[in-house]
Amino acid sequence: MACWMYEGMLLFGVVFLAGYLFGTLSQTRNAMDNRHALQFFLFVVFGIYFTWFWAKGQTLAMKTWNIRLVDRNGVAVTQMRALGRYCLSWLWFMPALVALSPFHLSGAEFAVLIAGWVTVWALSSRLHPGQQFWHDVWAGTRLVVSPPLSR
Repeated sequence: MACWMYEGMLLFGVVFLAGYLFGTLSQTRNAMDNRHALQFFLFVVFGIYFTWFWAKGQTLAMKTWNIRLVDRNGVAVTQMRALGRYCLSWLWFMPALVALSPFHLSGAEFAVLIAGWVTVWALSSRLHPGQQFWHDVWAGTRLVVSPPLSR
């Protein structure tokens, strides 16, 4: 969980730079203008970020916490497998986002229901014999502890 939180802090910088670039290039004056285009752009930027680093084995947060992404055989993942894992990782949020979108809920209600879905999804990993997250199982990847490199 600590790695996840650290990754979120790092992604804040990625979102800031990508949002600035998007706003500058699209000449967006209001945050609500081009909202869906910005969301799609961030989806692509996150995809590039995670696919790139996962294909190298670790993001910066994973490196800090000595976690490495490998395939079922313990070998580094390919970019295609990393891209597949990225798309499957959206199962943490997408079903709840799609299910809640027609209801026009308040921000707080929406946040509580999304947090509930994420909690259920995280706890469902306990049903897997290896206690892996389902997107890792379906992508053919797993997270392993990686000892730090000695210098």
